[in-house]
Amino acid sequence: MFLRARRETLKPADVGLPPRIGSSRTPGLRREEVAALAGVSVDYLIRLEQARDVRPSAQVVRSLSGALKLSNDQTVYLYTLAGHRCPERNSRSEVPEGLAQLIIDVSPLPAMVLNHRLDILAWNGSMSALLLGLDGRPARMLNVLRMCFLDSRFEGFYGDRDEVVRGAVADLRAAWADHAHDVELADLIRELEAGSDEFTRYWQSREVSVRARGDKPMKHPIVGSLTVTFDVLNPLGDPDLRLIVYRAADEQSQQALDELARHGAQRRLRTV
Repeated sequence: MFLRARRETLKPADVGLPPRIGSSRTPGLRREEVAALAGVSVDYLIRLEQARDVRPSAQVVRSLSGALKLSNDQTVYLYTLAGHRCPERNSRSEVPEGLAQLIIDVSPLPAMVLNHRLDILAWNGSMSALLLGLDGRPARMLNVLRMCFLDSRFEGFYGDRDEVVRGAVADLRAAWADHAHDVELADLIRELEAGSDEFTRYWQSREVSVRARGDKPMKHPIVGSLTVTFDVLNPLGDPDLRLIVYRAADEQSQQALDELARHGAQRRLRTV
């Protein structure tokens, strides 16, 4: 029914076909037109629309998605109906304007947006000051795992390093399970395995966990010891993105964050 409903909403001009002359009793596109655009037979399309005992291949689903001008969400839905995993979308997510504005709005609380690979895509000045200066780093180093395992400045940064990095690696393994065809994710894992025996030990433990909130004790070179509580929010528009907001866990930590906010006040928002 989904295919038929979508077909009936389209006009010939929507898919590059010439307009029909005269009236037509068929709403939207004809089956013959969609079948030709998708490269399938009319009989096969009828069976698909009527949900008969037929399971289209991923290639057919891709062709139907193009023929029917499906949106990203509709394409994912069609792949799911057909029993397939939808191919990976663009390798690097764009941060929606509203989400970027939210990072500014929550200032002076440190906030940032990550993708499923834990790449840091956007952040405010407070977060940059807290994480030892994000603004001046090369784009490829703006990744939570690279910072933890390949940047020597973070070797003594976390008060409970085992808990923090173990959780980050378990989060990455969950992403790996959901994005098995992500070439950049696979490259990141190989890079971390080659560059850090510590990462390799955690990765081989095969822990899987996505944490929505928690605490992180830190030893900051400017303000000393502090503990932040983090919350992770996922926007409905792109569930691969996550907004992370830090709050002070106690009064001493609040004073430390206030001082860092003053350091980061000159930069309101930064995106990759």
